[in-house]
Amino acid sequence: MLKIKNLEAGYGKLRVLKKVSMHVAPGEIVTLIGANGAGKTTLLSTISGLVRAAGGEIVLQGKNIEKTAADKIVYQGCSLVPEGRQVFATMTVRENLILGGYVQHRKGNKNFRDSLDHVYELFPVLKERSGQLAGTLSGGEQQMLAMGRAMMAKPALIMMDEPSTGLAPLVVKAIFRVIKKLREEGNTVLLIEQNAKAALSIADRGYVLETGKIILQGPAKDLLSNNDVQRAYLGRDVG
Repeated sequence: MLKIKNLEAGYGKLRVLKKVSMHVAPGEIVTLIGANGAGKTTLLSTISGLVRAAGGEIVLQGKNIEKTAADKIVYQGCSLVPEGRQVFATMTVRENLILGGYVQHRKGNKNFRDSLDHVYELFPVLKERSGQLAGTLSGGEQQMLAMGRAMMAKPALIMMDEPSTGLAPLVVKAIFRVIKKLREEGNTVLLIEQNAKAALSIADRGYVLETGKIILQGPAKDLLSNNDVQRAYLGRDVG
């Protein structure tokens, strides 16, 4: 689904990503964990075309996209749920979701109703709030809206940047249940998450990013039991 080879990127003269290589297979949940400032958000921004790659390759479903514009990357099947939700506050919930489906509209896909119904099935509260302005929703409801908006494009790969940040524990559990359900429905997910334990608990594989470099990778269950990962990211003092 996604292959990244020797990817370098940053901002101006600041190089954030340094020869990053990784892959995501169809139907997987892959999580990327690391401390603040490790380069996780920069990686997703580079994949989605918001930050220009300075070197290396990004291949999505067999096509190189490292020089492709952000809107074209969505068109090719990759959607991003951004950090901080970033819903359109002055638009209704339904309008946000319809806007998320513009790619399908451009493709001539008329099954908006089916896509909308599916999002409402996953997030019943969005159906209840469909006519409400997005800016008046709670943080958890806005996160659900951001996820639903990305799903409206029917992406082959959905990337999520810190979906649990600032949310109550019960809402976090609901968000992670939906992520697991997305995989059960055949979707592919690349997940960045500060809650490393929760992310690794639902992921198939994981990568650890430190100062712009991949320092560990492997099956999620192996990373969960890794002493260094436990000490650095799971809050455990391993003797």
